[in-house]
Amino acid sequence: MTRVIIGDEIGANETRPVKSVGVIGGTGIAELEGLAPAATHSPDTPFGAPSGPIHEGLLAGHRVYFLQRHGSPAVIPPHLVNYRANLWAMQSLGVNEIVAINAVGGISPAMQPGRLVIPDQLIDYTWGREHTFDDGSDGQLRHVDFTEPYDRALRTALLAAAADAGIACESTAVYGAVQGPRLETAAEIRRMAADGCDVVGMTGMPEAALARELGIAYASVCMVVNLAAGLGDLPISMAMMREILQREAGVVGKLLRSLLARHGP
Repeated sequence: MTRVIIGDEIGANETRPVKSVGVIGGTGIAELEGLAPAATHSPDTPFGAPSGPIHEGLLAGHRVYFLQRHGSPAVIPPHLVNYRANLWAMQSLGVNEIVAINAVGGISPAMQPGRLVIPDQLIDYTWGREHTFDDGSDGQLRHVDFTEPYDRALRTALLAAAADAGIACESTAVYGAVQGPRLETAAEIRRMAADGCDVVGMTGMPEAALARELGIAYASVCMVVNLAAGLGDLPISMAMMREILQREAGVVGKLLRSLLARHGP
């Protein structure tokens, strides 16, 4: 089994000579558009099984590993996703750079449905999730620096790739991670807005923190699929979300291909 590298052994933003890219798909992203499958992996982990098989293939001439966070065809709700197994499995395959795709609700005025967002900060409102690999069994305490929860170099590359591809996106945002699976009340969204949150989602944590513990460069691409509770005139519906997801999935695929092109041959 691949040795786990904790964040204080290798700096979270340290440049790695070879980039091995993983993509974790969220709601509505059951497969990665344009990925030419080559192999399927189901790694064993000390934390149980990941959400599903990890599909290895070529995208824009680069090797990519894709995992559906919620499983396929089974649907795993956000509070029951085995985030530790997912991240461990990715690292065991040599992945050292992950782009996470998240469906979110828009809170601040700029975060309208259909908008693409590359967040730079987050606030964690989740509870009860297995949120760390560190159980103290080796007699050491590890306080991993999480000042910048998303890898700066990978975020910069995503923003440059968006510009290359002519894709409009928000370059900064605070992601509020909530427990789910229910949607929020209007009062909860008002509280989150007062806290500084721009978007709200259910899967951003502990995924980002676990990646940091493993020394994996991690960034998120958020698709705003609805206005958050109390901010729109219409009830929030899955049908409305699916329509936007289907449209934006192609844009995300274009962004990923542009990112890989920047990685070089």
